Amino acid sequence: MNTKLTLLVEDNSDDEMLALRALKKNSVPTEIVVARDGVEALNYLFCEGEYSDRDSGLLPELILLDLNLPKLSGIDVLKRIRENERTKLIPVVVLTSSKENRDLLGCYNSGANSYIRKPVDFVEFGETVQQLSTYWLQLNESPIKQRS
Repeated sequence: MNTKLTLLVEDNSDDEMLALRALKKNSVPTEIVVARDGVEALNYLFCEGEYSDRDSGLLPELILLDLNLPKLSGIDVLKRIRENERTKLIPVVVLTSSKENRDLLGCYNSGANSYIRKPVDFVEFGETVQQLSTYWLQLNESPIKQRS
């Protein structure tokens, strides 16, 4: 079975822990890379900074992107992902606590594949991440090459 790569971009340590737990419980094998701010996420994707030595051929098949991030906002990260030929087709699910309609519209206008509000309840949050990963990593046909 192919192991798929997921990039989790999350600055809240509690949400990170819950998302990691839910992703690991999923029936789809996934390697998870965590970026804790917008700049780190782009550095990972574009093999810059601390990630300059990583294999640029390995792209995530799913990006779970928080909207409110330090250094560079999630919407700015999303725009950069969509502007780049190598990364523009990677499914990006915005996972946020924002209830602002302008954020929702801004994300979809910038190319988000999905916009999910984080449930406040920890159990519901874990279930939501698990359902997202099942859909995007198992049911959805990804344009990103799978690796074994």
